[in-house]
Amino acid sequence: MISFINILVNGLLMGGIYAITAVGLSMQYGVARILNIAHGEFIMVAAFLTWMLHTTLGINPILCLAIVGPILFVLGYLVRHYLFKTLKEKTPSPAAFEGNSMLMAFGLLFVIQSLATYIWGKNIVGYDFMRYSVYLGEIRFAANRLVIMITAVIICFLFYLFLTKTRTGKAIRASSQDPDAAALMGVDINRMLTLCFALGALMAGFAGVLLSMEYKLDTFMGMGHTIIAIIVMVLGGLGSIPGSLVGGFILGIFYGIVSGIEPGLTEAAYYLLFMLLLLFKPSGLFGR
Repeated sequence: MISFINILVNGLLMGGIYAITAVGLSMQYGVARILNIAHGEFIMVAAFLTWMLHTTLGINPILCLAIVGPILFVLGYLVRHYLFKTLKEKTPSPAAFEGNSMLMAFGLLFVIQSLATYIWGKNIVGYDFMRYSVYLGEIRFAANRLVIMITAVIICFLFYLFLTKTRTGKAIRASSQDPDAAALMGVDINRMLTLCFALGALMAGFAGVLLSMEYKLDTFMGMGHTIIAIIVMVLGGLGSIPGSLVGGFILGIFYGIVSGIEPGLTEAAYYLLFMLLLLFKPSGLFGR
């Protein structure tokens, strides 16, 4: 029973991070139609910024959410406005834009990765944050993991409220489902596209902050997180924002179960699940 609860907690921990990571990419792809292969690099930058703020200035990593998140939001806004918006204006069709934007995202990936390596080097870094145990009855938990899990759940819940209860959130969902109809109803589609890409970068920033509290960091970690986000997107349904939230937690629990049985098989299990989804359920849980 205790072992099962630990597996569940580990799964929810990773599931929360996966959900935040995937919903950011889903915002960028589902609305802005940009499969941002450099999404993981935004996470990596956020993680290193958190590490730098904590180790040099002594800022609590939880407080870094309010610093690093807005920085990544601005970075995402500038990237969408000056790179992808310009590319879209020069591309003759939406289909061509999807292909060209993915190629540009690959270029962006290597630019960010190279700059990060130049600034922070190739060494693996990390810091200690709340690395002690807390007990709930007979069950022992790592304090930092509980904080990460609770913070991730709160972020996902607040983001869900933003999407469902605010006027901007409803405009985002309308733009995702039918951009032409949303435009006829008065939604500024260009503004929504830029906002969604920036919000996706914001969520990547949050994911990077949370990852840095538990895991070691290196400047080549981004691609792995991009792949995880794509798997979650396929699981939840490509472009489905609620699907990414639910899919992230499902994949996290799947991670907890597999790592509890054999930690060395987690990566293989991810790709096997990905292939099975493409073969038997390519639309995902919430796909259209």
